[in-house]
Amino acid sequence: MRTSRPARIGQYTALLAYLVFLAFPFLWLLSTAFKPPRELGSLHPTWIPKDPTLDNFRQAFGEQPLLQAALNSLIAALGAAVIAVLIATPMAYVVARRRTRLAKAVTGWVVVSQAFPFVLLIIPLFLVLKNLGLINSVPGLVLVYVVWALPFALWMLAGYVRAVPPELEEAAAVDGAGRVRTLVSVTAPLLAPGIVATGLFAFITAWNEFFFALVLLKTPEKQTLPVVLTHFIGAEGVADLGPLAAAAFLATLPSLVVFAVIQRRITGGMLTGAVKS
Repeated sequence: MRTSRPARIGQYTALLAYLVFLAFPFLWLLSTAFKPPRELGSLHPTWIPKDPTLDNFRQAFGEQPLLQAALNSLIAALGAAVIAVLIATPMAYVVARRRTRLAKAVTGWVVVSQAFPFVLLIIPLFLVLKNLGLINSVPGLVLVYVVWALPFALWMLAGYVRAVPPELEEAAAVDGAGRVRTLVSVTAPLLAPGIVATGLFAFITAWNEFFFALVLLKTPEKQTLPVVLTHFIGAEGVADLGPLAAAAFLATLPSLVVFAVIQRRITGGMLTGAVKS
């Protein structure tokens, strides 16, 4: 059915309002990052800085080790995303294709695990990392992020596996391919959009995570970017607004860049090229 013109106008208006709602925090952060102290304390704030300056960025890099913190966050987020995807892909294949009690139990575990609050997990995770000698280390934080991201990654990839027609795997079996060969050569290429989306989820979750990093990392040179951003807030809760906005703006860029680069892989057709010639 064709949509009437008033309905289309209403839809586009709602979409535009939603986009403005999403973009407002980022645009205001960008504006604040370039404002001098005089404009930051003004009673009549403006969208566009009247006298833009880079002093906030210079001060932010001068006060805190942002580059080292960004490197720590990148290592933790990228490591967690890669490991979580490598573990979750074969597990998701088994859960989606095997209709057994174990597969149902795993699915139930995935659902239940998402309801656990961080506070209940931090103590057992801390004890495990202490026994492994990984407290106050980036590899230990990577392990924690993998544990946290794995349930949702498994659930997400299992849905993509179920969308792959079993007939393709049956055809591969007729040609003599085993389970592992079928997963690697037939199913995995078709799961590329799902794998990319799952990896993006794990990366952004780890990049923005704060609580685990705050508890597990004590040495300043090993702290991640979200933890270092809190150093711009004084003991009395007064924020150094300009440098904080500059540092927070830089912290959001990797997520935006990663999403912009791989968005076509996420929205691409999942079964493109799946027809057997």
